[in-house]
Amino acid sequence: MSRLSMIQPAEATGAAAELFGNIKKAAGKVPNAYATIGSHSPDALASMLVTEATIAKGSLSKSDIEAIKLAVSEAAGCDYCLAAHTLMGKLAGLTPEAMKQIRANASTGDAKRDALVHFVHQLVTTRGTLPAAALKALRTAGYSERQVIEIALVISSITFTNLVNRINDTTLDFPAIA
Repeated sequence: MSRLSMIQPAEATGAAAELFGNIKKAAGKVPNAYATIGSHSPDALASMLVTEATIAKGSLSKSDIEAIKLAVSEAAGCDYCLAAHTLMGKLAGLTPEAMKQIRANASTGDAKRDALVHFVHQLVTTRGTLPAAALKALRTAGYSERQVIEIALVISSITFTNLVNRINDTTLDFPAIA
């Protein structure tokens, strides 16, 4: 049960109403996480949406973006984001088995994606400067320096929603994962 109040999108006014209308038009609904953020800080929601649009225009594939979001959400223990990005991962072409392996930081059979997931997992579960070997392994797998920066942006974006949902215990409005 959500801990923070949330304006129902149909009852929103001002900037929140405009943002919610755009989200509903694009996605068919306003997910509870977005409704919660926009209810309390339309500016934060607008910033998040700009970040997501920037990520979408970048050089990472949709499936790589969803793999990053799944790996980070698993490490954070965010059930809401895991449910949302399991659905989004499916839409991006990830198989249910691959998503389970991504969440477990285990081999998917795709060496490049496995290097990405391992890099992300190591980055979000350790402290301090990342060992040079971790970056070298990612670069050797075929990721560019531009993509390294974009990977960090995806991590920062999903970390924000992970944090909000962990604080809020946001009510799932996506199919729960097993």
